[in-house]
Amino acid sequence: MSNYLDDRNDFDPAVLIPANGQLLVELRDRWQTQNGADPFYEEPQAIAKTMLVAVVWPERGDVLFPNAQFQWQKLEQALQANNWAAIGGADTWGSFDFVTTDPTRSNSGQLTLSLWAQAQLNTDLLKPAGLNSAAIQSLFTLVKRSVYQPPRSTDILLQEFITRGPNDADVATVYESIALYRWRQASVTQGKPYQIYYLDPTIETISTAAIVQQQISRSETKAAQKFLDFLTESDQQTVFVQHGFRPVNPAVDLQSVPDSPWSQNIPGVMTTPRSQILPPPDRQTLTEIIRLWQRAN
Repeated sequence: MSNYLDDRNDFDPAVLIPANGQLLVELRDRWQTQNGADPFYEEPQAIAKTMLVAVVWPERGDVLFPNAQFQWQKLEQALQANNWAAIGGADTWGSFDFVTTDPTRSNSGQLTLSLWAQAQLNTDLLKPAGLNSAAIQSLFTLVKRSVYQPPRSTDILLQEFITRGPNDADVATVYESIALYRWRQASVTQGKPYQIYYLDPTIETISTAAIVQQQISRSETKAAQKFLDFLTESDQQTVFVQHGFRPVNPAVDLQSVPDSPWSQNIPGVMTTPRSQILPPPDRQTLTEIIRLWQRAN
């Protein structure tokens, strides 16, 4: 987004599709401030959806979340104990290992800290001012000390989680789409799939597309719109589902799609989670989360 705003690309894009639609809202605000006009031809269009979840190796999950529900408090207690034997696990499991992405570089890491801080503050509305409490600063310090060299992307994190396996990576926060797409890899590499836990509340991430106005001709605009219409047609939405995304086309059913991960008996997977779905945090909140993470030691 910054490259587009600052005209640092060596090409002229016709369509922008960031992973999170909130980024297009921020781009529009900044563009209108700088240029006094709308950067898009039409309103941005949703393409596919996913949400933040946790993945846990099954025997670890049975100990950490005995009621089969993810709890931030249990995760924090495990980080504080730093040892499975201290929280009811086997002595041979060794240290407790949680992994998340680098929040200075990855949206899923930012969302993880946002939800965790919200649970810590016990409030439905997370504001930057509340993040400056001693409890939140202590939490960020605990997580940063526990997470060694966090990966820069969610997909890299999950591949490392699968490769390392139990005893080196026990719990991770990732997007549901990536968790569903890579579950077979876990079955092959570790001989078993991981368990998916739905966070409550969780944050929905909507891949959203916008056709830009700058340096784009009318014919290119029409072609771009045809492309977006193509992506939201049933056949293409089916492909998104097969790769673990939730469709934006209501005609596409998660379980009836051939090879749908929602019909593969993946442990913990739900077509309709009972979680409260929250929008992504605003830029001010994310900026404060990044600042607190950088200051934690």
